[in-house]
Parts: sequence; C-alpha cells; structure tokens
Amino acid sequence: MPLRFTLRQLEYLIAVADTGSVTLAAERVNVSAPSVSAAIAQLEEGFGLQLFVRRHAQGLSLTEAGRQFVAAARPVLGAAAGLTDRAADIAGRVAGPLGVGCLVTFAQVVLPRLRAEFRDRFPEVEFRQAEHDQAALFEELRAGRLDLALTYDLGLPPELTFLPLLSLPPHALLPPGHPLTGRQAVTMADLAPEPMVLLDLPFSTDYFLGLFTAHKLRPRVTERTTDMGVMRSMVARGFGYSIANIRLATDLAPDGGRITCRPIADAASIRLGLLVAGGAEARRTVRAFIDHCRATVTPASLPPFTP
Repeated sequence: MPLRFTLRQLEYLIAVADTGSVTLAAERVNVSAPSVSAAIAQLEEGFGLQLFVRRHAQGLSLTEAGRQFVAAARPVLGAAAGLTDRAADIAGRVAGPLGVGCLVTFAQVVLPRLRAEFRDRFPEVEFRQAEHDQAALFEELRAGRLDLALTYDLGLPPELTFLPLLSLPPHALLPPGHPLTGRQAVTMADLAPEPMVLLDLPFSTDYFLGLFTAHKLRPRVTERTTDMGVMRSMVARGFGYSIANIRLATDLAPDGGRITCRPIADAASIRLGLLVAGGAEARRTVRAFIDHCRATVTPASLPPFTP
C-alpha cells in the first residue's frame, strides 16, 4: 500500500502544531508559508481528517483527531532522524539534524560564532537553533524539539544532564559617572541601596535576587525588563545599575550609550554549560557538538568570557 505522506509533510505538520501558526512554522522550517499550508492540506485530504481548526485572529489549533495524529507522527519523524544518525554512524560521518538551544541573554554573542565554526567543520549537519528563556529551554528539551542547549545551571530538572563548561562570576553594569565606577570592585552591600534595572527572566531573576539574600540584603528594584539590550541601554541612560555574568566585548549599549563594568567581590559565580536531553549523547552529531563546545567555549576563544 503506497504511503499517504512524506516525512517533510510530517515535519511541517509538527511545526504548525508547536507554533499554532503557518507563518511561524514556515520560519521554523525555513520554507514558504504556502508550502506549509499545502502540506497540511495534502495530509488532511490523504487521510480524510480535519487536523486543525482555522481561526482568523487566533491562528490554528489542533482538533482531537489532529492531536492524536500529531502524537503518532512525532515518533515517526524521530525514528527517521534516528535512521539518518545510524547511517552517519555506520559511515563514520558527522551528519544529520541537530537542534541546539541557547539562553536568550547571551545567545547573540555566543551562538552564531559557535554555529559558524561547527558548520565549517561538519557541513553535513542540518543545524537548527532556537533562543529561549530557561523555562522554555527545559520544555523544548523534554519534548525532544532540541537535542541540547547552552545555558546556566539554574533550576535544572533531574531528567536533563548538565555538562559544565565555564564558571562565570557576576559583574555590575554601571552608568557613566556613577560613584561606584571609581572603585576597582564593588560589593553587594554597595549595590543594594542603588536603583536596579532587573533582567527579569524565569530562573535568572531568582539568581540575581539570591545574590542579595545570601548577604541578608534586599535590592532596590526600580525597573524590570526581559530584554538584555534594553537593560543595557537603560543602564547607560542612568535608570540604574544591573548585574550580568556575560561581559560583552564592547562598553556600548545598543542605543550608543556607554556602560562601565565592575566585578562584584562577594557574589557567587554561576556555571555555564550544555544541558542535554535524555539519550541525546548517544548520537555522533550531538557528541561532536559537545566536543566542539568544550574546545571553543573558553576565556581565550570567545570575547564574552575574557576576564
């Protein structure tokens, strides 16, 4: 009996199910929106099922038949990816799909360079990247949509494996002319009474606030943002100081303002590493990326980690 579907159609189907949008799904799989729509229509016609309810303002949502169909399609697509991996292993090649996530706070300064260098070494790898906050990275790894992620050891679930790469001490970001810029280093007690621009993301917030509670202090949070660039620009324009573990190679904020960085003498460091989904390390491609990160994510090789 001939197959009524292609693996590509299943890939598009799952992308729409995950994003709830043909447009977002098309961006995720890097094809045109009409191609995704056509694949969904062909699946529905071929199986005689309505997989999605189409709402003009709210995108697409799965029908009950669609939920069951997608649940059955995921292991099929996973098995196909496993077959590609197995063939690469037999041939001794690093090839096939690789889903890599990165914590959004430092993705812009780490992930593109890592990916470019990895691509140059292993051009047969189908690299897919995603930038998320910590909670979303956990969800993507658990669901099997990512193989591994670059992130911090914050709130790690037991079913995921953390492979440490670096220990990163926090530092204070200060606006120009702030009294604390005259010091070689600052303390948590120095920062506590000052207005703070908090980078307010899941798990990250607990870490930053925990730096104060460890000293029985309470910060004076006057501004919050979920965007690293906005935080830096607000600091540069005098709305307050902030705290970060990644230090950029430039003291310029996105809007052209300037920032001064000072180490925090009495604050706990955080570990940056790779968070790996269960069983993913068995794949040759995943192991190759882990080895690549261990060799390149060092203070000497990437500007954000240079003291």
